[in-house]
Amino acid sequence: MVDDGACVEPFWHDWQVGERVVVRYRLDAGGVSDALGELVRVDDAGVEVATRRGLVAVAAGDIALGKRVPPAPMPRRPRG
Repeated sequence: MVDDGACVEPFWHDWQVGERVVVRYRLDAGGVSDALGELVRVDDAGVEVATRRGLVAVAAGDIALGKRVPPAPMPRRPRG
């Protein structure tokens, strides 16, 4: 195997602020959690996601999985 010194960028570096994403991240106490919402920051240190419950900052080393997701569905009108 040849080591050409190439550095592979993390998958989230392709994401753009404003996109809707889901990020699965490792918790300090063990286990994982998900952050679903609008991406507000993406850099070498990790990401920040604006969720319904507030802003979630995820350090790069804690990110397990993630992907872009479609926009949230429109709220349904009440029946009546």
